[in-house]
Amino acid sequence: MKTVKKNIKLSEWLKGLVPGIIIAAVVFGPSKMTITSKLGATYGYSLVWIVPIAIFFMAIFTGMGSRIGMHNELSLIQLIRKKYGRWAVLAVGAGIFSVAASFQAGNAIGVGISIAEPTGTSAQIWIILFTAVGVSLLFFKSFYRVLERLMLFLVLLMLLSFLITVVIANPDITQLISGTIPSIPDGSEVLIIAFMASCFSIVGAFYQAYLVQERKKSESILVYQDKSLIGIIMLGIMSMIVMICAASILYPKQIMVSSARDMATVLHPLFGGYASVVFLTGLFAASFSSLVGNATVGGSLLADSLGFKQGINSLESRISVASVMLIGASVAILFGGLPLQLIVLAQSITIFLVPFIGYMILSIASDSAIMKTNKNSKIQNISGAIGLFFLTALAVYNFYDMFIK
Repeated sequence: MKTVKKNIKLSEWLKGLVPGIIIAAVVFGPSKMTITSKLGATYGYSLVWIVPIAIFFMAIFTGMGSRIGMHNELSLIQLIRKKYGRWAVLAVGAGIFSVAASFQAGNAIGVGISIAEPTGTSAQIWIILFTAVGVSLLFFKSFYRVLERLMLFLVLLMLLSFLITVVIANPDITQLISGTIPSIPDGSEVLIIAFMASCFSIVGAFYQAYLVQERKKSESILVYQDKSLIGIIMLGIMSMIVMICAASILYPKQIMVSSARDMATVLHPLFGGYASVVFLTGLFAASFSSLVGNATVGGSLLADSLGFKQGINSLESRISVASVMLIGASVAILFGGLPLQLIVLAQSITIFLVPFIGYMILSIASDSAIMKTNKNSKIQNISGAIGLFFLTALAVYNFYDMFIK
């Protein structure tokens, strides 16, 4: 009897991991890999310190999203509508949809090149095929269940691929430790902003509330245990590994990165075809998980903001999700590529939106009328406020760098 109880508790604990792992899969896409590789290739180990800072603030806001979803029947969008009105909701929904659509082309391209590179085929063929696969997933009766299993598999595949790659790279431990001391190399500011905008993903934290509610629908509220922090830690580990690989392999040779594919291209002559295939496997997992997950975030939140039926499995949400996938695939096929400069620019521009969205999360999570005894603690409020101040400061600097400097 005791054994059965332990098995049940383990099963419940593992189920609690899923929402956080989905967010990790959504956030860690090819654009994120490209920027992280660029940081390591250009500045070596000197910017390793930014990863734990980004992950700390991501964990704070993801935890807020989890509690909002756990302790409310209304969605986060509906709570914002109730507190701030229709226009605030439309701004949030349209903003998140725009962010998702702008990054979807990069996800589609990542899927295409990760298979085209080792097979010597056209990337466009694979973009069309896997976009069709992504859209077809929407026709499953329980799309959320399919999404859970797919993301779990792809994140584990990513993690395994990158762990093998970092072992092959043989990093310099002394230099790695020195990189934990904060410093800002000349010219690194734009990439730091882009990295923070992607790793400290307010949109991902926002969507966490929805993932927890979807999980809660099929689990007892008394036994559900949210373990989203583990998924966010996995996001940090994968970011750190890619940066370390680039710092170990590309930085000493002063090889610049213009795309995530460049990392695999460099691995081939240095370590053989096996290493590049391993990295491309990780790139595929990152790209396809983001292709499906990113579209799900943008599409389902837009549908909710427009007042359609709540839930990932609703028809309106599926149509919106499919539209994001199709927009991304169309841009990828028409332009044939997405230069690093455009990726960095897109990531940087999103930081203008995230302080507002972050404020909405913090406001709801600290509202005693909505959250009651589950509202933010003083430490969570202070940490959240510091995170918002940090994002706002980055937005101000980004505005100055882009339009005034």
